[in-house]
Order: sequence, then structure tokens, then C-alpha cells
Amino acid sequence: MPASAKWIAILVCCAVSVALGQTKRLYVEPFATKEGSEKLREEVIAALRKQSLITLVSDESSADLILGGGGEIWVKGYRSLNPRSGRSPGNGTPFYGGYLSVELRDQKGETLWGDLVTPSAGAEDVSKDLAKRIAKHAAEALEKGIASSRTAPLQQPQTVLTGAGATFPYPVYSKWFTNYRRENPNVEIVYKPVGSEAGVRSLLAGEVDFGASDNPEAIRQLAGEEGKYLLFPSVVGAVVPIVNLPGIEGEIQFTPEALAGIYLGKINKWNDPILTRANRGIRLPDQDIVVVHRADGSGTSYAWTDFLSKTNPEWKSEVGCSMTPKWPTGRAATGNEGVAKTVKEFGGSIGYVEFIYALQNHVSFGKVRNRGGEFVGASLEALSLAASDSVEINEDFKVSIVNAVGAGAYPIASFTWLVVPAQIMDETKRNAIVGFLKWMLAPGQAQAAALGYLALPKELVSKEIAAIGRIH
Repeated sequence: MPASAKWIAILVCCAVSVALGQTKRLYVEPFATKEGSEKLREEVIAALRKQSLITLVSDESSADLILGGGGEIWVKGYRSLNPRSGRSPGNGTPFYGGYLSVELRDQKGETLWGDLVTPSAGAEDVSKDLAKRIAKHAAEALEKGIASSRTAPLQQPQTVLTGAGATFPYPVYSKWFTNYRRENPNVEIVYKPVGSEAGVRSLLAGEVDFGASDNPEAIRQLAGEEGKYLLFPSVVGAVVPIVNLPGIEGEIQFTPEALAGIYLGKINKWNDPILTRANRGIRLPDQDIVVVHRADGSGTSYAWTDFLSKTNPEWKSEVGCSMTPKWPTGRAATGNEGVAKTVKEFGGSIGYVEFIYALQNHVSFGKVRNRGGEFVGASLEALSLAASDSVEINEDFKVSIVNAVGAGAYPIASFTWLVVPAQIMDETKRNAIVGFLKWMLAPGQAQAAALGYLALPKELVSKEIAAIGRIH
């Protein structure tokens, strides 16, 4: 597939159910791309024909389900059979980067299932590679059973809710708030992605109706007491180390020791022995490391420093875990978007962002060694192993899943939380917030995966639905 093939993302909403075990008529939409659209569609159709629960139809109007996707795929470089010939397009086979967001929806437009698919390492035919994975995952979802759980629209006057906070979940929040408005036109939700600390401060000052934070201790740290506010986990995301090292093939592997040493300012070269030992198949350059970190009070920084504190005693004693750590070294950038942009600008740089920001900004991200000694890259599968139903959740929903136990678990995973006042005097706003929370925990969860976020474990969703009753 040609480099920089662009896909148009599908944002959808509304209702119907898909029953377990029934064969469904499926229509595969043409993928709206500059190039390679028809090839991908043909490969997806060919792969789906092998699935027993699916009957493919050529007319959208006769389908029960519609499959579509969005994202971007690009050539990261070229692998040569002859190392002396270099990495130019004429001297080898391409290897790909990118992502494809996939959603399965019904005739009324509700997203019933979503997935995020990235090219396999070494895939020579990226269309066929992506198609096989899409078909396999879609069939598995249908076999398990997928269904709508739409909440009834609230009968109330026009209401505007305002929120502010974390940039970590902003891509999925933006999608949710848009889609919720389509289903509930009487409610508009306006959200400012200003960072966890600024958002929680705005909530404490009464400037917004809800906050959003990737740090479950934000209220306690900023206000000293927490009884007036409730935390609701919304999705699970991953923080990834992003790098800008042109010409490097493959994913760089990072140990906790290496990441702590880089951010402490004690590892300054990419060919430092601590890095080369973990990357024996990659020739790392004799190049200075440019460190990039967040300038604003950030829940992404909290998750990043939480991981470093739990895995490196020196980091824990010298810096610790915080939304606003005293960084020993590095350049500052605002927001996940700002960090990704800065890393792209400086060769030899390293930063950390939420998973989807790395994909959307075409920035390479590395694997991180987990608690079991495995080097694991961020993916929905690796997140699900970190945030399984076996994770013990307290009534206040505060839990860290950083450095989780379990084979294959990605080690820098985190819940992200909406922060809501326990008492809301305005009945109209109270009903609007309750309505959105119920929607978020039902159809909203199905819309998360296509943007690289993991839906919440079912046991946690049940506990949150019960906790909504504490809003009064």
C-alpha cells in the first residue's frame, strides 16, 4: 500500500441489538482513502467470507450490520537484503507504521463494536495483513455477542454542561460528547483539554460542572479533602515512550532502568550500554538524547512517574510520583499534542504521550519491559491484560494498574477518571450528568476501542452504575 494512505474516521451513534449465535448480513463500506481503498475492501471481504456467523451482502440497505474504518497507514522505511545498499525505496521492501480504527454499527448508526488494528511487524502486504486481523476480531466479537444498551433520551430543557481536564482521554471524550448530543439533542457538553491539574482546579473553583483527571489522588492533593466529589473511571489508556530516531528499524525496547536514567539526566546518549543491552538487534546511534516532558500539571505525567517510582528506587527517592514533578532534565511541552509535536521536531528526542497521540502524529513508540520481564508494546490486547476483572477495585474507584502482574500486560496502563460533585443543586444539570454517565458506561464503551482505548471491565461498570445513585 502506498505511504500516507488516508482513511476517514466514522463517528456514529444510536440503537439496536445483535443476538449471539445468529448469522448476520454484513455490508463492508468502501474505505474512503486517497489510494488503496478498493484493495483493502476486497481483502476484508475475502477474509470475512471464511467466517460462519457472517453473510456478506452487496447492498447496504439489506444489511443488519455495516463495517467501516478510519485511520492512516504509512511507510516507515525499507528493509534491505543487502545492508550496503542503504534504505532507499529502490533497495528493499517497505515496513509500515500506522493504525486503522474499525467499527461495526447497525442500520441506525450505533457503534456496536470497535477495534484498533496496527500493521504486524514484517508484513509485506499491509492490506491483507490488516484484513485478516479485522475479520478475525469482528468474528470473535459476534461470537461472544454484542448489543446496544441505549438509555432513554432525557426529557428536559436545553442544557449545557462544561468540563475541563485531562488531555489523555480527549480523543474519546470528544467523540463521546459529539455522539451523545446526536442522541440527546437537549444536552450539549463542552470540554476543555487543559490538563488534569488545571481541570480539577477549575472544578474546585466552581468554574465547570465536572473535571477529568488521570490522577485519582488529584482532589486530595489539590483540595485536601475528597468527600464532596465522586470519581468515575471512563476508559483505560496507555502511556507510551515516543522517539525520533530516523533510520532505526524496529521498535526500541526500554527497561525501567533506562527510562529512569534518561529522565534523571544520567543516560545522555542513545548508544549507552543500558540501552544497547536491551536492543541487541538494533544499531543505536552515538547521538545525544533530547528529553521532552510535560509543562502543565498532567495525569499523563502522573502515570509516567508512577511507573518510574514503582520500578526504580532512585527515581522514587529523587523525584517521585506527581502530576507536576520537578524534572531533573529536558524540554517542556504543553499537552500530549505538544509533546508529540516537539518530539517530531527534534532528532534524537524521547517523550511520553497517550497511545493514540503517537499513532495520530506518526511518531514511533517503543516497547517497555513489564513486571514479568517481557518487552511489551501498547495494544488493546496488552491493555486488557493489565486491566482485567481480577484487578481489585475499591468503592472510591482509586486504583493503579501501572506495572500490573500478568504475562503480556503492558506496564504503563491507566484508568482515567471523570470527577463529579456528589451534590448538584441544579436538578437539570444533575439529570444531564447522570444521563451521560449511564450512556458512557453502556454504548459509549463500544466506541472507545477504535481510538485506542480499552473499554472498562464489566465488573467495574456494574459498580459504577450503582455508584451513580450517590449523586444527589
